[in-house]
Amino acid sequence: MTVTLRPATVDDLLAVGALHQRSRVAAYSSFLPPEALAEPSAQAMGAYWVERWGWERDDHRMTVAERDGRLVGFSYLGPDDEGDPATGLLNAIHLEPDERGRGTGRSLMVDALDAMRARGFSRAVLWVLRQNSHARRFYRRGGWTATGAVRDEHVGPVAAPQLRYARML
Repeated sequence: MTVTLRPATVDDLLAVGALHQRSRVAAYSSFLPPEALAEPSAQAMGAYWVERWGWERDDHRMTVAERDGRLVGFSYLGPDDEGDPATGLLNAIHLEPDERGRGTGRSLMVDALDAMRARGFSRAVLWVLRQNSHARRFYRRGGWTATGAVRDEHVGPVAAPQLRYARML
């Protein structure tokens, strides 16, 4: 079956949180220790998305991907985190672990880039964990290049450096 994309609703957010947690564990477990991925729980991640959506829904966009009526991925985008009005930020693309390699991530990325263009952005940026080689390859194939900017984030108690990528729209 084909994947369908649609705008997220508030009713999707708890399921998005649970998917986000499963996606993080699957994507990061090869380079982060289990204690880094133990929290937040799926329920806490759902609560996080409910709260975040409440604050950001006016200038952010979440798209969900469904296959056979089942939520299998999502993207989240908004304005640049460094304040450049010409730049949009792709905050997240997350997939159910069994969706990797099926084109769903690519569909979500293309949709997000189209949405940023429609919002008048001429450039897109994102942050990706340095050790996430799978995601870095995915973004490079999508036309993104590393800018050289690095920031330190934490995944649980573990420092996890992130790299900034960019591409023109």
